[in-house]
Amino acid sequence: MNAALDLLPFVREIPDFPKKGIGFKDITPLLKDPKAFSAMVDAFVERWEGKGVTRVAVIESRGFLLGSAIAHRLRAGLIPVRKKGKLPWKTHQASYQLEYGTDSIEVHQDAAGAGDKVLLVDDVIATGGTAKAACDLVEKLGAQVAGVAFLIELSFLKGRAKLPGREIQSLITY
Repeated sequence: MNAALDLLPFVREIPDFPKKGIGFKDITPLLKDPKAFSAMVDAFVERWEGKGVTRVAVIESRGFLLGSAIAHRLRAGLIPVRKKGKLPWKTHQASYQLEYGTDSIEVHQDAAGAGDKVLLVDDVIATGGTAKAACDLVEKLGAQVAGVAFLIELSFLKGRAKLPGREIQSLITY
């Protein structure tokens, strides 16, 4: 990555969104800036290139924006990990805890298999529940999780604790 380009200024904090007390990390300034976007993709590709990644699993929805470019550059296939009920074919499902209740994500049963090394990509790791569920789905497919990559890590929420033994990359840490 171009070390002279700090990505933090390209993340805008929106106070009290989606609810009071939450500081939403808006990445649209980074997405619209060609140099920042390229630097972000370069940073991920530099870390994972040459590690045998055959698929990039992307978590709905902002993970799609980041992971598609990364998969293209790694010459890897793309696996959409979607909210329950959004995929049209046979799926595997995993549930995870939210602050109040649970949610579920799904992946097509034929998205990956034995011999695949999958890089999981999402925009933010907060509590780690979604990332853990996505890793579980990848492994249920018979594939190996090569690593987990995030643009932003909210370290005060300790999401890494739900991903023990995983290789994790975060470009921006709060």
